[in-house]
Formats: sequence, structure tokens, C-alpha cells
Amino acid sequence: MFNRLRNRFLILNIVIITCMMLVAFGAIYTITYQNVRADIDMELHRVSDFYRKPGKGGDGEGSLHQGGEDHPRMDNTINGGGPPPERSVSFSLQTDAAWKLTSTDSRFDMNDDFYDRAIAIAAQGHANSGRFSLDGTHWAYLIQNTISGYSIAYLDVTAQQQILTHLVYTFLIVGLGMLIVIYLTSRYFANRSIAPVKEAFEKQKQFIADASHELKTPLAVINTNVDVLLAHKEERIADQAKWLNHIQSETERMKTLTSDLLYLTEMDDSRARMAFAPFNASEAVESVILTMEAVIFEQDLSLSYEIEPGLIVRGSGEQIKQVVMILLDNAAKYANAKSAIDVKLSRRHHDLMLTVSNAGEGIASEHLERIFDRFYRADASRSRKQGGHGLGLAIAKSIAEQHKGKITARSIPNETTTFSLQLPLASIGK
Repeated sequence: MFNRLRNRFLILNIVIITCMMLVAFGAIYTITYQNVRADIDMELHRVSDFYRKPGKGGDGEGSLHQGGEDHPRMDNTINGGGPPPERSVSFSLQTDAAWKLTSTDSRFDMNDDFYDRAIAIAAQGHANSGRFSLDGTHWAYLIQNTISGYSIAYLDVTAQQQILTHLVYTFLIVGLGMLIVIYLTSRYFANRSIAPVKEAFEKQKQFIADASHELKTPLAVINTNVDVLLAHKEERIADQAKWLNHIQSETERMKTLTSDLLYLTEMDDSRARMAFAPFNASEAVESVILTMEAVIFEQDLSLSYEIEPGLIVRGSGEQIKQVVMILLDNAAKYANAKSAIDVKLSRRHHDLMLTVSNAGEGIASEHLERIFDRFYRADASRSRKQGGHGLGLAIAKSIAEQHKGKITARSIPNETTTFSLQLPLASIGK
């Protein structure tokens, strides 16, 4: 699926860029072609005017030197004219009204057949000017009427035509190179862009699978106990109390699980519209500790805490209490018997720092980065025995991020494990 998505992105990107390059190259070619054509037309008129100057064999506006039938067909270089303008490769032919060659003016040796073909091409044209290719050379011509016939000026435009040809080849080479570079670059960035989507999709699939698995277990227990009850319909309810208690226990577990899932979903959807207000974090943490103190003592654990007073945080007091409750409950579940849980709340620069430590088996380094993922358990068998379902730390992380803070864990296996909550303190006057 993601390969198809990446390929569609690449194809769309290349098509759009190709269209943009075609438009850009087309505009450049059109402008260049018009400029070259204008230069050719200007040069052709200058050449034509040069060959029609008085002293070049004609009277300018009147007749040119004519040979008639008794005039030999030969190349006539008229004295006194000098070279054509800008040393262009050009020549001029004069014909009668029937397009029969009467005189030539050229500095180059060309045979009569070449002149006849050049005149034939000009005579067949439907305009007074045009372009043609003859013997591998590109020419432009301009026809002007004279008293006795026509004066045709020819200009070699091979160099200008090569400019346009080379421009097309350059566009093809540059365009192909750019498409290759763009393809490789787009593929690289497409892979990078899709990676977070792919990761989120995989996490969603895993989340659904884990949630289904978590719900499957209590449902199986409930179904089994219901079957037992139905198999002993004649017995009194009091005699079936054990099975009913099992059903109630698993129902409560499902209720807690669905509530946590719903809470996570609501947090993800309501981050932008949460209304935060300043509250005393020191008092909030202390109130949770007092609530959990009896529970911790009942588990044969000791609790010590150090709370710096007057630490103000901007956010939701109830949510921060929930984070502290999760961390304390987690520390109590996985602490060694008769060990101690230490809680410390203090100021660190412009942040609040809460640490909760316990002594126990600890967490292996390869699990530390994933323990905040939903449904993740470093030791699945032990976690299930403790009654958790792997959402508590995920909820704590989500709340911390919602408050622009972070929660981290560090652990030394078989020694201590410490969870740290860091939140920005509210500025004075806000």
C-alpha cells in the first residue's frame, strides 16, 4: 500500500514538474525563435538594400544591369560595392518577369544549377520572403519587384538555425538530467515523508490488535463462567457466587480498559481546545501522595517524599494528579517487598521536576524507549499478574506532552527505576 502511495506521489510530482519544464522551455524557445527570426529578417533587409545600392549594377529603385538573351550567364561582381554588411554569407539574383536569371551578384563560386533551384524555390513561394534548405545549407530569401522583373536576396542562416537546433538538444539533455535528479530527490523525500505515516499506520494496527487481545481475555473468562452458571441452573445464586465474582471482576477490567482507551482518544482529539489555567502543582502532588500513602503501606512498602512548595504550573490540575497517581501506582506494583518508594518535587531552572523512584527488578535498556507505547509491557506475564493492561504510562506521556512537558525513565536492572516528569513553570503574572 505504501509503495503504491509513494509511486503515485512520484508520478504526480514528475508529471507536474515535467509540465512546468515544458512550459518554461517552450517559452524560452519561443522567445529565442522570435529574436532569431527578427534578427534574420533585419539582416536580410540590410543585405537586400546593400545589393540594390546605386553603383551595384542597378539604379536603386529602377532596373538592374540586364543581359537579356545576349548577356552571358555568369557571376558578375560589380565594382565599387564592397562586402555585404556584417560579412554575411549572401548573394543576389536578378530575374525577368518570367523568373529567368538575368544577373547575379555573389562573392562565391556557385554553379548555375544552384541558382536555378534557388530561383525555383523563391518563385514557388506564396510570399515575398521565406526559408529553405539546399545542399545542407539553410537560406532565407527576400523578393523585391523591379522594373524588369525581380531582385532576390539570399542570406545564409545556417548558424542561426543551428542555434535553435542546439537549444532544443540542450533542453532535451538538461530536461532529462533534471528529471533524473528530481526523480531521485523526490523518491528520497517521498520515503522520508511516508515513513511517519507508515509508522503511525503500523502503530494503529498494533493498537487495534493489542486492544482486541486485551478485550478477548476478559470476554473469554466471562463466557466460560456464564457457561458454568448455565450448566448449574438448579443451584442457588449464593452457591454460584464464585463464578459471579469472576464475571464482575472481568467486567470491571473491561470497563477500566475501555475507559482508558476512550480517555486517550478524547485527549488526542481535544488537544487544541483544552483550556489551561495556573494551579499549584506542589499541592496537587501532595494530595495524591496522601491518598496513595495508605495503599502503599498496605503493600508493606515505605514511602518518603520531598515537596518544594509554591510551584505553579499552567495546565489541568486533575490531569497532573492522574500522572502522579499512575507513576505511584506503577512504582508500588513493581517494587520489591519491604522496599522504599521515593518522591521528589523541585524546581530546576524554569521547569518543574517530579521524580518517582522504586527498588525492584528494573527495566532492561531495550525496553526503556517503548514502555510509554500503548499496550507495551516489558514483562507481559508479570504485568498481567499485576492487573495492568499497558495504558497507564501511555496516558501519562500523552498528558505530559499536552502540557508541553516530557516524561522519561531510567533504570538499573535489579536496583532502581526512576520516572521523571518535567513541566514548564508558569511565568509570574500570567
